[in-house]
Amino acid sequence: MIRRRALSLALLLAPFALSVASAQDWPTRTITVIVPLGAGSASDILARVVMEQVGRQLGQNVIVENRPGAGGTIGANMAAKAAPDGYTILVYGALASAHALFSKLPYDSVNDVIPVASLGQQPLVVVVSPARGYRTLADLVAAGKAKPGALNYSTAGVGSASHFGAERLRASAGFEAQHIPFKGAAEAVTDVVAERSDFSVQLPATTLPLIKDGKLAALAVSAQKRTSLMPEVPTTVEAGLPANSVYPFYSGAYLPAKTPREIVDKLAAEIGKALREPAVQSRLATLGVEPMPMSQPEFAKFVHEDIDANVALVKAAKIPTQ
Repeated sequence: MIRRRALSLALLLAPFALSVASAQDWPTRTITVIVPLGAGSASDILARVVMEQVGRQLGQNVIVENRPGAGGTIGANMAAKAAPDGYTILVYGALASAHALFSKLPYDSVNDVIPVASLGQQPLVVVVSPARGYRTLADLVAAGKAKPGALNYSTAGVGSASHFGAERLRASAGFEAQHIPFKGAAEAVTDVVAERSDFSVQLPATTLPLIKDGKLAALAVSAQKRTSLMPEVPTTVEAGLPANSVYPFYSGAYLPAKTPREIVDKLAAEIGKALREPAVQSRLATLGVEPMPMSQPEFAKFVHEDIDANVALVKAAKIPTQ
């Protein structure tokens, strides 16, 4: 009887023992990184630069798969519902805004994924056509307040970082403006250059060449500090707006819920190590990506607070949910 009981206990504990062993051995095969946006997007570039270095450190191949569609929710759902074994990683820069914008997501942004680490953050730049005559952010705000609703702003689409960044700016400054959504950042920026849109809030990757050519003027950056790409441009806070004018745009790595803690901790450590590699730092610096050093628990807390902030922004700005 004692032997039978011992055998029964061993059978019950066997799956747990195998899980612990596999977690300790992770990884032993190719890792897939799902980016729920198109090739060339900020999250895609960050994923390739950072996660390929992680693969080299772990001695395993890392394949980045672009799974765009439905504002990134299709790819995010695939990653969230994947086996929690560490072999499917989500790299996403719009988890919080998608949670706020889409009323019926096929996954739970809070409970179906584990925030592992930030890959970095990028400042958003408030740009206008020089022909408009706005020399400072205060000039733009004053124009918006003088004629409520007369200004318009272009974005890369509903729910994009440029949309939420502009809404955060507008709400913080206290003026009304009309939203003109496009299918991408290039079209939105072109509309500002052509003076059909009054302003836009975009990434440096899209705006910097035009700023250098004098086709766009940068009034401020939506970030905690100035960017090294254009150190002469003040932050929105330095330009006179409250701290809530800053919209953080970052990309993070996530794992499916129930992924063993050993794998979560190991991946977080390897991403941190990759971000300290000089070659990675140099590449990210050319893209205007700023470090965002946080422990795994700190990043998880940050993501959950950002989700709440985006929900509040959607309500305050009366952005229609989808």
